[in-house]
Amino acid sequence: MTAEVAVALPVVVLVLVGCLGGLLAATELARLQDAAADAARLLGRGESSVAQHVERALPGASVTVERPAGLVCAHVQGERRILGIPLPLRASSCALDGGR
Repeated sequence: MTAEVAVALPVVVLVLVGCLGGLLAATELARLQDAAADAARLLGRGESSVAQHVERALPGASVTVERPAGLVCAHVQGERRILGIPLPLRASSCALDGGR
């Protein structure tokens, strides 16, 4: 019985750590989506400090802007490490471009 527990316990711990990492990645993705939506709205109103807003909300994240036909779109990118493996995360949001 002891040998089975000694073999199974590290596997259980690894699975739990992986699940926690996935939960943290999902939380980070939700924060990226919020930052992208805020950035798109700010850009739509003509604000220029979007990169600073995203950096304040999510340190290490970057934002790119695209302006297709009457819209302004913000694409925010970040990264989360799960068990030492980098997982790139991306979120996008668009708003009406009324600030131009």
